[in-house]
Parts: sequence; structure tokens; C-alpha cells
Amino acid sequence: MFAKVPVAHCFGPAGQKKRFCCVCRKNLEGTPALRCEVCELHVHSDCAPFSCSDCRVCHQDGGQDYDMYQHHWREGNMASGARCDVCRRACSSSEVLAGMRCEWCGITAHASCYVTVPTECTLGRLHRLTLHPSCVRLCSRNFSKMHCYRISEPQQCELDNLDDVDVPSPVPSKENQSSASSDTGKQTLKVFDGDDAVKRNQFRLVSIPRITKNEEVVEAALRAYYMSEEPRDYELLMHTQEGLLSDDIINRNGTPDNKGVFKDSAQEAWLLRAKPRESEQLKIYVDSLKVGVTYISTTVGKSSTVDSVIKDMLTHLGKQEENPEDFNLVEVFMSSKQVQRQVLAGQDFLLEKLREIRKISLRQMSQTRFYMVACRNRVVQVELLLGGFPPQLCVEEYTTLLQQHLQMKSHLVTITHVYSEQGAVALQISCFAEAERIYMLAKDTCINGKQLTSLVIPEIMINKLPANSPPLLVFINPKSGGLRGREILYGFRKLLNPHQVFELTSGGPLPGLHTFRDVPHFRMLVCGGDGTVGWVLGVLESIRHKLSCPEPAISIVPLGTGNDLARVLRWGAGYSGEDPYSILVSVDEADEVEMDRWTILLDAQEMTEDGQHNGFLEPPKIVHMNNYFGLGIDAELSLDFHHAREEEPGKFNSRFHNKGVYVKVGLQKLSHTRNLHKDLRLQVDKQDVELPNIEGLIFLNIPSWGSGADLWGSDNDARFSKPRIDDGMLEVVGVTGVVHMGQVQSGLRSGIRIAQGSYVRITLTKAIPVQVDGEPWIQGPAQIIISAAGPKVRMLRKSKAKPKKHSGSLKDARSDGGQV
Repeated sequence: MFAKVPVAHCFGPAGQKKRFCCVCRKNLEGTPALRCEVCELHVHSDCAPFSCSDCRVCHQDGGQDYDMYQHHWREGNMASGARCDVCRRACSSSEVLAGMRCEWCGITAHASCYVTVPTECTLGRLHRLTLHPSCVRLCSRNFSKMHCYRISEPQQCELDNLDDVDVPSPVPSKENQSSASSDTGKQTLKVFDGDDAVKRNQFRLVSIPRITKNEEVVEAALRAYYMSEEPRDYELLMHTQEGLLSDDIINRNGTPDNKGVFKDSAQEAWLLRAKPRESEQLKIYVDSLKVGVTYISTTVGKSSTVDSVIKDMLTHLGKQEENPEDFNLVEVFMSSKQVQRQVLAGQDFLLEKLREIRKISLRQMSQTRFYMVACRNRVVQVELLLGGFPPQLCVEEYTTLLQQHLQMKSHLVTITHVYSEQGAVALQISCFAEAERIYMLAKDTCINGKQLTSLVIPEIMINKLPANSPPLLVFINPKSGGLRGREILYGFRKLLNPHQVFELTSGGPLPGLHTFRDVPHFRMLVCGGDGTVGWVLGVLESIRHKLSCPEPAISIVPLGTGNDLARVLRWGAGYSGEDPYSILVSVDEADEVEMDRWTILLDAQEMTEDGQHNGFLEPPKIVHMNNYFGLGIDAELSLDFHHAREEEPGKFNSRFHNKGVYVKVGLQKLSHTRNLHKDLRLQVDKQDVELPNIEGLIFLNIPSWGSGADLWGSDNDARFSKPRIDDGMLEVVGVTGVVHMGQVQSGLRSGIRIAQGSYVRITLTKAIPVQVDGEPWIQGPAQIIISAAGPKVRMLRKSKAKPKKHSGSLKDARSDGGQV
């Protein structure tokens, strides 16, 4: 166990890369395997119960104050070219679990060299982007790490029996029978490690020769449970018997001449027990007291109580003047699923406690530690963000809904923030039990037919943030890009602090922006298509007045189909498996640019035959536009694609397939004609503009349309200025039909330049398809006004220069840390 602070793992399905099990050290290929979603732990599914809770420490837990500036070492599963930072020799292997690697800074070293590495961790090359764990506080006592890191729970469906060791099948296989055939000379035993395993019928299978000494069988049973203790301290019992036969064989057949031979009819189930001991050496972990040592070994006997051990520890530490009543001894069980803590009573006998744990489970004993901690009155402060409420309500109305549906106790719960436009409220709760109750109840509650969402929100301690190091807030749409969204999510969680990585399927962008609300300066990375970027920008616009950093610069990982905005900002036409580490380095070195954003007001009105207004059909609608706004044939193709995707969403998981559908719907419109210039009137900067004979009208904010096509064109024209994304003007372009659009996308032609301006007014006299940034609908007769939407948004444009290589020192390299 390398961890000083026990932290449970968050297990999910393993990836495709070659990895080795951190428990049995064997290759994972071809076997069911799991990986931690936060660190570099990989295990076989049946080895997971034997892994200890040594995941990364990503936050201060409540009022505890841990040393968060040390390396977090993990053995093996490193890049093939990794070199030791101490001796500069190769320290990785593709054949065995070898070498050590810090999961924060990425430094690598031999197992014999890493002990000489300075203990302080600088977080490596990504230190500017990483939210340092010492800056994050979270009261997480009753919440699993999956809840704390907002990891989607559906990934846990196959992990429900994670603590099961071996579950017997209804029909045992031939090799699982107690007696093997005489030609093999082997037999297989079921071995239980305690009363709990017998009760649950969870066992390990141990294969041994039919003639075997007792000590050798005990040693094999200990190996099956990955225990390195001395075999002479343990014994095997038939689980139906009270004692063990005292000969040097595990079972006698009753015939003195054949002593040492198993009977063919012998029972197969055995219980591995620790022999009674008069005294034991016990490690007491005192690292939280900051005394310069991790643990102190002490001897406990029959008369040793918790109080007496605390007094002995204070003597060892030179703190005899301290009052023993100011300290507690805490039993910590570091299971594969969670960390369980229990404060021991002062009069408890420790030797009896150890025997009790071993009787229940030897595996549990091997995963149990004892910590001596100072008593303190912990201030409970749990923050939850609840979403899914009806929007546009006041605080009193949200309070009423909380009391009606969640039975909120007002003396324990305070509403700290209200996001009425999103229908969400932030709660601060001063009781663990109440926080857990509200969290679980909200997940099973619907209001007006809409399911509530509930998320645990960490606190970022602003006064501890490093100067001039703006952390990165990451949003990922795991549904974008097929299955790649989830792999990128996994990579970024490992490379950064998982508290700064948010899934957009869990409450949208609001939880991340709410978490970073008080951070004075931060950047954002949005992983998704243009629609996802627009979604994040929309929520940012609506709550920017509540943020200390109202204009964070935004970068993009393109996971959509068109990715026009990502193309303009040099982030590429689409994600093609780039290393997440390289992406983050590019974000750190990116240049900030400004981009216009536009408000589109759609005032739907009924029109008379003479073109006069005749009342309102519906309230005005306001949408925001980042890329382009299209009317006519362009929007009609988008609408047909949208309907096709709604009918069979499972098929739309790759850019290639999506573009194929666009081509198909385009071919169906070849014979279609629409005299768009007869259906609308156009004004640009209050000047009437005469439209040519066109089928589509498009307003461009960026010089990329329809998956990278240059619709405006590059030819010089004295009538117009060269387009820029920050010039405060829109380019108005027309297309004559599907064939024209295909020629534009092939680079053979450009669109018909019509106008350029900063204020647009459109009068629609009949219903036509429209689309904003790829989101289409049928718009009825209306007045449409396009104008600048407040301040420009700040974007990050990838630097033309290649990211600097940091090969001189692996202290600053984590090139394999995010590979998936």
C-alpha cells in the first residue's frame, strides 16, 4: 500500500490497451477487467476485492488537513519508452508490472530509485491547468467517490458484486470437484477466509497435489487471498468442524499406512483461520498529526486498551504533556468499494478487536488500518445542486417545492443560490444524514413530469489557489463522437483533478460553472460538437453576472459532425484519437481571441394577404447564434437530417455516417425549387437589400460553413471588408440550390455575396425552415431581428507553433498519463 490517506477507487470497465493487474500482476488481456476512473489502477474483475483504497487524494475531506503536496506513486503500466528520472535508464516493461509513476506529475522511476526522489510534487507540465487538491474541500462521509466525482452510475451496473470473491455456479465444473482423477494427482479445494465468506458462500479455489503437507496447503490458501504472512500463523479448518487435524497433512483417510493421502470423498470446503496470539505488532498511523513519520509500530497484548495505546503513542511522539482524551483511535477498513471509518471506544481491547476482524474476514484484516487522530469538532457543510425544477420561479416558490417534495428541514438546509432560468437551486446542508437523504430522494422525485437531478458540489478554497495559474474547467459530452467522448472523459480525469471535469449529461454546464463561481480567473475546455459549445456559451451568458470570472476563455475538442467553430480556431475538423495530454498542453499554450455572438429575435406574427401585421401568433422567441443562421434549403436539409436522427439515434455515432445522411437528404432535394426571395424581405443596417433568385439565405459569423466550406469565398471585393470573427459584422450569402451547395463544399464555387452589416431585419411572409448553428425548425411568418449579443466571447485559438516538447525531464512529462 503506497497511500498515506485511504481513498476508495471508482471502478469502471477497462479499456483496450495492454495492461497488467495491480493485484496478481498478470496480463489483463482476454479476461474480464476493471480500471479506476480516477487513477491508473487496473485489475481483473475477480482481483478487485483484494485491491486496497489507495486512489489519488483529490480534495481535503471536511475539516481534515492532509499534506497534499507529495507524489502519488503507482506501480507499472507505463509508456514503453519511460525512463527513470533518477538513473535515466529505461524503467518500463511491456511484459511485466515494473517501474513507479507519480499519478499527478507523471515522473517515472525504478522501484529501487523512486525512494530517492524528493517528496514534493509540483504537478508537472500541467500544473497551471490543474486544480490543486489542497484547494478543494468536500465533506464526503456518506457519499461514494462515484457521487463525489459525479461519475455516471450506469457504469456501475456490472460492478454490483465487486466484493464477491468467487460465486459458485449451479453445476460445478469437473476441475472444481474436490477429488481429481487419479491421472492428474491434483485436487481443488474451496477455501473461505472467514465467517462472512461462509455466510455469503464466497470462496477462492486452491489447487494442490493430493499428497501435501499442511503448511504447504496453508501457504497456497494465503497466496489465493494475496496475503504474504507466515503460514505457521494460520491453520485450515473444515467449516463443519471445530478443530484442525494436527498431522502434517490436511486430512487423513484413517489408514496409518496411507498417512498423508486425501480421501476421494473428503469435503472440499475449508476455513482459513489465524491462530490465537498472545500479542501482536500493530502499526498506528499518525501522519495526520504531522509529526514527521507515517506510522509507529507498537505491541498490543491482552490487557492493551485503546486508551493505553494512545498514551503509549504520545510517549513515542514526545507529547506526554498532551491530554490523551484529545485523541481518538480510528479503525479504517480500506475495501475495494469504499473507505469505512469507526472510532474505537477507549476501553476496547485491541487484541480482541484484531481477533474479531480476522474471524469475520482475513481479507478485511489485511485491508484495515488504525489511525490516531486529534479530536475536533467538525463543521458539517455539504453542498448539493438540485436541478429539474420549473424555471423562472422565485426563492419562496422553490422553497415551497423543496418542502413539499423533499420534506426539506429548514433549520438544517439553506438555499444559497437560485438559477431560475435553469430551474436549479444550490443547497448548503449542516447535517450528513439530511444531505444523504435529500440527495437520494431527489433522484427518485419528479416535478411536473420532469426528473430532478442531484449532484454533490465541492468547495474551491479561493485563498489557496496558486497565483497566475488559472485552472481549467472541462465539459465533456460523452454522447458525442460515438464512444470517444467517454474515453476522453477518462483521460482528462486521470490527467487533471476529477473535480474540474464535468459530464454534460449530468445536469448540463451549470454544475461546473457553479463550482467555479468564485474562481477569479479560469479557462474552459468544451469537448463536443458546435451544438455543445453553443449550449455551454448559452448557460454562461445567462449566469455570467454571478461569476467572479464572467468571461473565461474557451477551447474546443471537436466531437461533432461539422465542427465549424473548432476548424476556425484551429482545433481540427474532428477528434481522431489525439493524446489527451497533448490536447491539454495545446490548451495551455493557446492564444486568446474574441468572437462576436449574436441575438436572434423571432417575433412570430400572422400576416394578411396585403402583407400587413394582424396580431401575434406566439410570444417572441430569442435564440443566440455563434456560427451561422440559415433560411431555406440549407435549413431544410438540416431539418431532414434532424428527423432522421430522431428516428434512429443509435446509428448516428460517427462523422462518416452523419455526412452520408446529409448527402442522401441532399440528393432528395435536387428537383426541389423555392423562390426564397419572394417569401421574405431583407434589411441590413436599415437599408433594404434586393435578393437575387436564391433557394437559401445564410448569415455567417465565422468563415466556415457546412463542415469546413468557405461560403463567402476568398476573392477580394471592394464592396466588402475581409470577414473576421470579431469585426462586429455578419456576412450575408445566398445559394441557388442543392447543386450550388455541393459545389461550395467541394471548393468549386463560393456563395453569392449579398451584404455585410451589424444589424439585420428579416420579414417572413410564409412558413419556411430555419436553422441556428445546426438546430433546425419550421418558422412561421415573423419579424426576425439579428443584433450583437452584448460583450464578445473570449475563445482560445490553438497556436500555430507545435507544442513545446519537454523531453529533458520526466518531472514535467505525462505523455502516457492520459492515453486510453
